[in-house]
Amino acid sequence: MKNKFLIPVILAGLFTACNQKSGSESSSATDENILDSTANVGTIEIDGSSTVYPITEAVVEEFRVESPTVKVTIGVSGTGGGFKKFGRGEIAIANASRPIKPVEDSTCTAAGIEYIELPVAYDGLAIVVHKDNSWLNDITVKELKMIWEPSAQGKITKWNQVRKTWPNEEIHLLGAGTQSGTFDYFTEAIVGKAKACRGDYTASEDDNVLVQGVSTDKNAMAFFGIDYYEVNKDKLKLVPVNDENDSNGKGAIAPSQESVKNGTYQPLSRPLFIYINKKFLAQSEMKSFAKFYIDNAQKLVGEAGYIPFSSEAYTLIGQRLEKQTTGSVFLKLKTTVGVKMEDVVKME
Repeated sequence: MKNKFLIPVILAGLFTACNQKSGSESSSATDENILDSTANVGTIEIDGSSTVYPITEAVVEEFRVESPTVKVTIGVSGTGGGFKKFGRGEIAIANASRPIKPVEDSTCTAAGIEYIELPVAYDGLAIVVHKDNSWLNDITVKELKMIWEPSAQGKITKWNQVRKTWPNEEIHLLGAGTQSGTFDYFTEAIVGKAKACRGDYTASEDDNVLVQGVSTDKNAMAFFGIDYYEVNKDKLKLVPVNDENDSNGKGAIAPSQESVKNGTYQPLSRPLFIYINKKFLAQSEMKSFAKFYIDNAQKLVGEAGYIPFSSEAYTLIGQRLEKQTTGSVFLKLKTTVGVKMEDVVKME
């Protein structure tokens, strides 16, 4: 999936604290020095989230201008698929639309893989319907759960079963595939448990397939990253979501750069990540690329349609990379759904 939104400025405190607590740090002075990218040759393999793909692709395109002799390949097997390859040591970087899971972390540990966790942007998941849908103007988290939870399969099949004022028409659902971090995040945020979902929906790792499905069906609804809505807003309608928690903002709120940044669009806002296998940083081209990614993320994240962090946050994330601090900050949290980064900083 692509472009996104969430809650940035507070990452500063998060990484200040975590650089002192989590993971190990390289003591080698050479590990802290990023070599001149113009001297680089070699290959960097990346795979994982389709949501993070546009950001990484934008970085790769700019990096190629400075380092044309470095070959960078990007696969899109979904966050889960990317972590499987990462845990086998097959790729240098995993794009991820959610934090690494304990089982994935354990796989890395068993394989002797140390990794560096780098948040790169914020994102908001959009609920969309056909542009000519005149009746679905807002939806609550409870209603979304009623539609998407496993027990809804074969039971909740008409729109008026969800809200009486909606039409007596079939519900046609589309969403991310089960290997997608977007699927994991959406189900955890809406249903309450990752991967808990009805099975009778059209699933795809390709957001363009989902856009096509909704744009040709007036009774369809889908979820995917807000950037895909922005690119296709001429044929889609955005549905504001009401989490019925006035502390996050009153009423139904649509995802936007502002609502994601200020934490009012809940619970469908999230951070996006890249994970780097530390051993690959012994290669000059990998060091250069990783540094280039973080140094240019604020500009390129915005150009790709996602929400960048503050300059201070990227500086601290860059320090995490320079020190090669390994391990996951986010594994310490039971969930990131609905949690404001200010609260995360306090917990850290």
